[in-house]
Amino acid sequence: MATFLYKLGKLAFRRRHFVALIWVALLTLAGVGAATAPTAASSSFSIPGTEAQKAFDLLDQRFPGSAADGATARVVFKAPAGEKLTDAANKADIQDTVSAIKSSSKQVASVADPFAAKTISKNGEIAYASASYKVSSMELTDDDRDALQKVIDQAKETGLTVEVGGDALQAMPETGATEVIGIAIAAVVLVITFGSLLAAGLPLLTAIIGVGIGVSSITALADALDLGTTTSTLAMMIGLAVGIDYALFIVSRYRAELAEGREREEAAGRAVGTAGSAVVFAGLTVVIALVGLAVVNIPMLTKMGIAAAGTVAIAVLIALTLIPALLGYAGKRVHGRKARKAQETGKAQQDAEPKTNMGTRWARFVLRRPVAVLVVGVLGLGAMAVPVASLELGLPDDGAQPTSTTQRKAYDLLSEGFGPGFNGPLMTVVDASRADDPKAAVDQVVSTIKKTDGIAAVTPATFNKAGDTAIISVVSKYKPSSVQTEDVVHSIRDAGKDIKADTGAELAVTGSTAMNIDVSQKLNDALVPYLALVVGLAFLLLMVVFRSVLVPLKAALGFLLSVLAALGAVVAVYQWGWLGSLFGVEQTGPVMSMMPIFMVGVVFGLAMDYEVFLVTRMREAYVHGERPAQAIVTGFRHGARVVTAAAVIMIAVFAGFIGSSEQMVKMIGFGLAIAVFFDAFVVRMTIVPAVLALLGKRAWWLPKWLERALPNVDVEGEGLRSAADKDGDADADRELVSA
Repeated sequence: MATFLYKLGKLAFRRRHFVALIWVALLTLAGVGAATAPTAASSSFSIPGTEAQKAFDLLDQRFPGSAADGATARVVFKAPAGEKLTDAANKADIQDTVSAIKSSSKQVASVADPFAAKTISKNGEIAYASASYKVSSMELTDDDRDALQKVIDQAKETGLTVEVGGDALQAMPETGATEVIGIAIAAVVLVITFGSLLAAGLPLLTAIIGVGIGVSSITALADALDLGTTTSTLAMMIGLAVGIDYALFIVSRYRAELAEGREREEAAGRAVGTAGSAVVFAGLTVVIALVGLAVVNIPMLTKMGIAAAGTVAIAVLIALTLIPALLGYAGKRVHGRKARKAQETGKAQQDAEPKTNMGTRWARFVLRRPVAVLVVGVLGLGAMAVPVASLELGLPDDGAQPTSTTQRKAYDLLSEGFGPGFNGPLMTVVDASRADDPKAAVDQVVSTIKKTDGIAAVTPATFNKAGDTAIISVVSKYKPSSVQTEDVVHSIRDAGKDIKADTGAELAVTGSTAMNIDVSQKLNDALVPYLALVVGLAFLLLMVVFRSVLVPLKAALGFLLSVLAALGAVVAVYQWGWLGSLFGVEQTGPVMSMMPIFMVGVVFGLAMDYEVFLVTRMREAYVHGERPAQAIVTGFRHGARVVTAAAVIMIAVFAGFIGSSEQMVKMIGFGLAIAVFFDAFVVRMTIVPAVLALLGKRAWWLPKWLERALPNVDVEGEGLRSAADKDGDADADRELVSA
C-alpha cells in the first residue's frame, strides 16, 4: 500500500499539469451536468415492509387519482376578538377565500369549504379549509406558492387571522451565515497550524473542489435517482469536513518530510505513501459506515448514505492526487517565511529535532497518571450519556417549526380550536374486499375505534367507487408526537386483528403520524444489526492496519462512549431544552427518528479517522524500535497538533449547519459537532493513550496464525524505508566504483 501510494504521489507531483487538468475537467463536467439536468421531482419517502406504507400503497390502488402523496394546505381561520366565523361578513370572506384558492393554480385538486365540511370549532372562532394538490410539494412551482400566498394575504386584509399549515408553502432549507462562519474558522485554524497562507489554502481549495464535484453530481442525478434536497446537504457537510482533514494530514506530512531535508518530489511521494495510507483506511471506514445505512432498508436513508460516501471517496482521491500536484506548484512557499529562512540557513535539520510541544507534554502527563485519566474520561462521558435513558424518537412536524412561521401558527390555532391530536389525524384504511358485507364490516370498525381509549373523534367512512375499501379519519386526544398517540395507534392495530377474524376485513393505520411511529420502530429494530455490521467490518479493517486485536477493540469501545455521550447532549438540548436558545431551538420535542442510527454510522467513520491518524504514528514509532511508552509520546509529538487542528475544523464545519432552517439538518450538525469534540479530545487524545499506556506491549499483540492470515498493507511505510536503504547502498556502490 505505502509503496504504491508513494509512486502515485511522485507521479502526481511530476505530472502536476495533467492531474490538475483532469480534476478541473471533472468539476466542469459535473457543473454542466447539474446546470442542464431537469428539475428533480419529489423525493418519495417510503418505508418498505411497514403497515403504514402498505396502507398508503393500497390507497393508491383503490382510490386512483386521489393524489395521496400530493401537497396539502390546511388554511386556518380565526375570527377577530368578540366575533364568530359564522357571522355573515366573516362567512362570506371565508367562502371567497376558498373560491380564490380553487382558482389560484391548475394544480389545485380540491378545497373543502369549512361550512360544508363542518370543520368549525365548537365556539365558532376557529375553522379550517383543506386544500389538496395534484402534485407533491417539491413539484409545486414558485408561481403556485406565490398564488396561494397572495390569496392568504388578501384574506388577512379582511380582519381575519389566516395561517397555512401543511407542506404546500414548505420552503427550501437555508443554512444561513453560520455555515460560512464555520468555513472561515477552518481557514483560521489552517493558517495557525501551517503559518503559511498558501499551505492553509490548499486543503480548503481541494475540499471545495471535491464537494463541488460531489454535490454537482448529486444535483445532476437527482431526478433520475429520486434524491432529496437533504441528500446534497449531507454530502456537503461530510465532504467539506473530511476533505479538509485528509488534505491537512498529507500537507502536514509533506512539510515534515521537507524539514528533514528531502527533495520536494521525494517528500511528496513519502507524504502520500505514509499519511496517504492512513487517509485511505480512514476514508474506507467512513464509506463503510455510510454505505452500511442500506441495511436499514429505508430508501431515502440509503440514498443519503451512498451519496455522502461517494463524496468521501472523491475527497480521498483528491487528497492522494491533486494535493501532491498542487504541492508541485507551491514550491517552497508551502512553509512560512521563518521556516524558509531556517532551511536556507541550514537550521531545518535542527528544527526537525523532537521538541517538547504541547502534544508531548500532554502524552507524558497521561503516561504518569493513566488510571486517573482513564477513570475521569470514562466517567465524564458516562455522565453526558445519562440523558439517553429519556430518549424519545419521532419525526418533526409543523409543531417543531419556529414560532414565527405560518405553519407553526396554523398548528397552534388548530390545537386551540380542535385539540392537540387534530394536527396529526390517523388515516385508517379498511380493505373489505374479502368481507361478506363490506359496509357492515366497516361499520364494525368505526364502532370499535370509537370505544378505543384516547380517541377524540372518528369521521364517517368514505368508500371508493367499488365499495370495497373505506377511509376513516381518527383524531387522538394527544399530540401527534406523544407516546400516548403511539399507544392509540397500537390499540387500533390490535383491534384490527379481531375484526379480521370476525369479518375478513383488514384494517391498517397510516398517515404522517402512523408513518413516523413505524419509521421509529424500524430504525430501532435495525440499530443493533447495523452496529454489528459496521463495527465488525471496521474492526477487521483496523486489525489489518494496526496488526493488533486490542487496539481495534479499544477503538470500537471508545466510539460507543463518544456516540452515547453525543446522543445524550442531543437529548438535553433538543428534547429537554437545555441551552436551547444558544443553539436556536425554539421548540423542544422528540429527537428525530433517524438521529441515533445516523450518528452511529457517520460518527463511527469520523471517529476512526482520528484513531487511524493518531495511532498509526504510534505504531510507526513502535515498529521502528521505540518502547511502547515512548511510541505514544512520539505519536503525540508528530500527530497531536494536526489531529487537534483537524478536529477543530470538523467541529467548525458541522457547527456551521446549526444555523439551518431545516430542523433535521440543524440537529445533525449539532450532533456531529459535539460527537467529534467528545471523540477527538476525550476518547482519542485522552482515553486512548491511557489505555495504551496500561497495556504496554500487549496493545500490539496479534496471534501468530492471525498475523500470517492478515495481508500486510504496510501503513507505517516500512517498505519505503527499506527501499530508501537499498537506494542508499546503491549510491554508495556507485561512488566506490567511480572512485
